[in-house]
Amino acid sequence: MDKNILHKEVQKFINDNLNSDITKLILKGSPFQEISIQKLSNQIVSKLKSKNKLATWFATDNIFYPPKISIEQTSSEETASYKSNLVSGKNLIDITGGFGVDCCYFSKTFENVIHAEINEELSKIVAHNYEQLKIKNIQTIASDGLEFLKNSNQKFDCIYIDPSRRNDVKGKVFLLNDCLPNVPENIDFLFTKTDTILLKNSPMLDITSGINELKFVKEIHVVALKNEVKEVLFLLEKNYEKEIKIKTINIQKNNNQLFDFQLNKTPEQNYSEPLTYLYEPNAAILKSGGFNQISNQLAVFKLHQHSHLYTSENLIDFPGRVFKIESISSYDKKQLKKIKKANITTRNFPKMVSEIRKETKIKDGGNLYLFFTKNIDEKLIVIYCEQIFR
Repeated sequence: MDKNILHKEVQKFINDNLNSDITKLILKGSPFQEISIQKLSNQIVSKLKSKNKLATWFATDNIFYPPKISIEQTSSEETASYKSNLVSGKNLIDITGGFGVDCCYFSKTFENVIHAEINEELSKIVAHNYEQLKIKNIQTIASDGLEFLKNSNQKFDCIYIDPSRRNDVKGKVFLLNDCLPNVPENIDFLFTKTDTILLKNSPMLDITSGINELKFVKEIHVVALKNEVKEVLFLLEKNYEKEIKIKTINIQKNNNQLFDFQLNKTPEQNYSEPLTYLYEPNAAILKSGGFNQISNQLAVFKLHQHSHLYTSENLIDFPGRVFKIESISSYDKKQLKKIKKANITTRNFPKMVSEIRKETKIKDGGNLYLFFTKNIDEKLIVIYCEQIFR
């Protein structure tokens, strides 16, 4: 950690160049003899990436930024805040500390927090930043968190883990066994150190596989931010053997969309032709697989078993996008070519959006929304809608 970065004139240079063209800036070279332009550009790029994701860090003076990949991989403040409200107590250890955003928020719900980070340089950066943020109840340790636990006699109210995917694992879907630390392999040991484990995972993790790999899963939280799934959280409680609760949240600017259900309950479905309103579940619900529970809990009907679109005669408060249906037609390319511009979504339809646009020449945008799907009679239909903003 180069403390020259923290000099007043260097910090002013970083702040003054947040909107500069980085390539041109690098070509000019560093105005400071003791600091390379590469180090300066890293601070500028990483700080700029923090502007919306980590507003508290961005607004605080003398924050030292790690390489941009650490900023990209860290939790946002919104998701960190959500996690911090799931657990509380006297002491928590984060055995995969990273940039320390989660620990910052856990420090609000725990008396004492340990941030264990194997990268010594990153650990120093985090310790410095906690001082700038005036956080006094977090202890930073430059150590492999799992090894620290093995050499400690302390028991914790909660162990928090954010495993990283191994570099040799290819493909989009992966297992917890593909991550470091390998939680399934160490689960019995971990439960000698705590009764509660909170496990953060990538949205790419297969939920069913995660359940099969773990023990004592109590809750699974699917967290979306502005309709983009950011995290899948597993809350484990020692010796818990009851039904697993699935909790979904879509964090938005003005309100949060919530939808919860029991994992293994599969109620009967209610189907209907499109009525007055059309509903599309948010990304968190789609990731959770809670399609069958929607029509059971809410006053809506499903259009088709595999479409994951819903309809109702009366407008309801729905956890997703809401549309007023203007008309419905069969799939007819000639008819569609009359439309100049529209937003297109496909659900359970044999053609992709790109194919439809190529065939019909419909440009993207405007106020018209077209849903290409199947109805309960297996017929291909197009639903013409206008979105309702609530």
